[in-house]
Amino acid sequence: MAKHGKKSKSHSDAKSLAAAEQDAPNKSDARAHQIGVLDEALTYVLRHAAASLRGAMAEALRPLDLSTAQHACLELLGRSPGLSSSELARGAFVSRQSMNLVLRGLQDRGLVTRPEIAPQGRALPTKLTAEGREALNSANVVTRSVEKRMLAAIPDKRRARFRTDLAVCAAVLAPDD
Repeated sequence: MAKHGKKSKSHSDAKSLAAAEQDAPNKSDARAHQIGVLDEALTYVLRHAAASLRGAMAEALRPLDLSTAQHACLELLGRSPGLSSSELARGAFVSRQSMNLVLRGLQDRGLVTRPEIAPQGRALPTKLTAEGREALNSANVVTRSVEKRMLAAIPDKRRARFRTDLAVCAAVLAPDD
């Protein structure tokens, strides 16, 4: 197996697998139920895609001195100013402890602000600074290029359906709030 994030034989294998599944879905379904057919297990393919995406995003964000968690935090705050650390952690798929480190780093760089004392309760609402908004805009340019590169492997007419299908899969498995 190739390392995640690197172009390898598995990239062309994915295209071959997609073509083979269209030609012989029953054969593929039968093989997927066999123990040890890892490349055909949907959960493995999803994890591999997520790891590859995360690696490509990390590489693209490195020149901006941002991690993927920091970018996710900036993105969430750009859409919903005033989120708490716990809300940001859930939205960025990291632990609360990790988010506290992310926020401290962003705050030290002047990209976010948080009050010293909670206006109510214990949550400290976080907001982007002007510099944070600029960093988010720069980060979005590079991350969108990664997304476009990834989606280029999917025909235009199937991209909207692909996004919808992934969102539906996530929604079905998401815990009820």
